[in-house]
Amino acid sequence: MRAIAEVREALHNLYPEMIGWRRYLHQHPELSYGEKETARYIAAELREMGCEVTTDVGGHGVVAVLRGAAPGRTVALRADIDALAIQDEKTVDYASKVPGVMHACGHDAHTATLLSIAKFYSSRSNWSGERRLLFQPAEEISPGGAQAMIGAGVLEGVDAIYGVHLWTPLQYGLVASRAGALMAAADEFSIEVSGNGGHGGLPHQSVDAIVVGSSLVQALQTIVSRNVNPLEPAVLSIGSFQAGQTANVIAGKAVMKGTVRAFNSETRELVRNRLGDMVKQTCELYGARGELDYREGYPPVVNDAREAERFFRVAADRFTAEAVRQSELIMAAEDFAYYLGHKPGCFMFVGAGHGQGTDTGYPHHHAKFDLDERAMLMSAELMIAMAENYALESAG
Repeated sequence: MRAIAEVREALHNLYPEMIGWRRYLHQHPELSYGEKETARYIAAELREMGCEVTTDVGGHGVVAVLRGAAPGRTVALRADIDALAIQDEKTVDYASKVPGVMHACGHDAHTATLLSIAKFYSSRSNWSGERRLLFQPAEEISPGGAQAMIGAGVLEGVDAIYGVHLWTPLQYGLVASRAGALMAAADEFSIEVSGNGGHGGLPHQSVDAIVVGSSLVQALQTIVSRNVNPLEPAVLSIGSFQAGQTANVIAGKAVMKGTVRAFNSETRELVRNRLGDMVKQTCELYGARGELDYREGYPPVVNDAREAERFFRVAADRFTAEAVRQSELIMAAEDFAYYLGHKPGCFMFVGAGHGQGTDTGYPHHHAKFDLDERAMLMSAELMIAMAENYALESAG
């Protein structure tokens, strides 16, 4: 489309606006499925640029369509727009103004990046095809917003799709991805153990739900260590255990909640089946009853091999080979997975960590989370470069 220097200069000229968009959104976060004002703000900015805008897509989703002067391929680019139920503890002038809600994962910066891409394309006509920009709600909470947007038709006619996560574990200046599985499937479950409560001094007359539940927690840890192939990554974690109310009463009920992470359907199914077996058999061993409620969440993010190869080639050309990394497998989940189940594409990480080496700042979902805002420039440049390379290669 145009020289690297020209794209980079254009984005640098947009950088003050990127900062403004990001910090406004950071101060006015909204939770998943409630991003009404966020969507209104995004749509207003897009219309000011002259974009063709559709709102209320799959919930509070916003879609902007931009067309070049010549016919060509349709490339979709996606950003997520929702925040988290976390109290912002940063001491900065752009801290969240909404009690108990903050952008603790970088979605504000993702949105600002995609707005800058919209402005970049809207101010030029000498490019081909269509760029479809997806501002997606509800990434943080399953079932997520991606499926609803897909159901609303956002991928109709799309040839390829790309997305970026600004990633603070990766220091600023680096980018990463990988072919195939990149991020894990994430399922959730709850277990209710029903025993027989009683007097703390007469345990023989009771079935102690805490003892049963504790034994079950220990047993469940053997699923990954003794049932799953050690060459296949998987995680089973209990994140919540609630039982009892006072010291001298044996609890008759215990409720546990947890998550399962895996990268392929076979491992995912194995863990689920063994979890069900262990709940039933362990509870029966103690004379208790166990009820498992298992809910499948996002599937794994699996990058198209050809599009991942494009990432490594394009990113090295844009940022030097030394800046491009093979990503490790990430146990976090992302509903970008659903887009990749329909269209070829690639999900990429752009380093947004403040520090050096392994000390890159507070992690995602932390109350003091922040990121290096310069990463928005790299993210915008990378997505534009991926879209243009795809369009030019397809035209050739």
